[in-house]
Amino acid sequence: MKDNNQGLWLGVEHLNDDPALAKVANQEFVELPILEQVQKEEVLETTSNRRDFLKYVGFGLGAATIAAGCEIPVRRALPYVVKPDSIVPGVATYYASTFAQGGDYCPVLVKTREGRPIKIEGNTLSSITSGGTSARAQASVLSLYDIDRIQGPTALVDGRVGEKATWEEIDAAIKGALAKAGSVRIVSNTIISPSAKAAIADFASKGGDVKHVTYDAISSSAILEANEASFGQRAIPDYHFDKADVIVSFGADFLNTWISPIEYSADYIKNRKIDNIKGATMSRHIQVESFMS
Repeated sequence: MKDNNQGLWLGVEHLNDDPALAKVANQEFVELPILEQVQKEEVLETTSNRRDFLKYVGFGLGAATIAAGCEIPVRRALPYVVKPDSIVPGVATYYASTFAQGGDYCPVLVKTREGRPIKIEGNTLSSITSGGTSARAQASVLSLYDIDRIQGPTALVDGRVGEKATWEEIDAAIKGALAKAGSVRIVSNTIISPSAKAAIADFASKGGDVKHVTYDAISSSAILEANEASFGQRAIPDYHFDKADVIVSFGADFLNTWISPIEYSADYIKNRKIDNIKGATMSRHIQVESFMS
């Protein structure tokens, strides 16, 4: 906008050099601190737009929060007095482990920083999964940071569940209950760990009426019974999808949840890639199911 000395004006007030207009022009980009604006009595006498309303409401909520005495916890970073050889600050450390939950199995590499697991990847040295992982294996690291996770042993004391106890108290209570019991039943989900199976077998060999009962929320008993009726062998089958020309699945989501999805996914894609090879064919997949998996 040109200066008024050049003969340009925007209104009668501008032409007559109204003092009120000059005052507004001088304060065009000047704003009082919001606290002083709220304290001024004339603020209550003037109309405000939506922007001013949100500004005052936001300040009111912020001031109320500060007045409530919220304190930010102080976190101090202390150096190691004696640094472990396996930990270098800022450098990740990887550990080979195994994810096993029910029938879901996956060899994994756990990425840690300063002793804290932060990421899970598949182990490429595995001949079964070839470095693949499942969504459940990837998400398992979150369970380590669950605030509701039990921090130590608990027991039932005077009708109250979850009372803190020591391992010595727990061991004494279990030994006393086993000594009085005529028979013992160990209830668990399907166990595929050889070491866990050996521990249960060693416990059962101590004598007494001990039986191991397995129960899974998602049972595979129908597959076991079908194979026993069809082939005379009660077992979970294994499939080679990399060698199949035609795949017909009836409600079996073998790429996501059924039996061994990580292994099956790796085999499945081998016969689904043509790679510009002359005469190469791709497997035909027919899926029959009540909903889209």
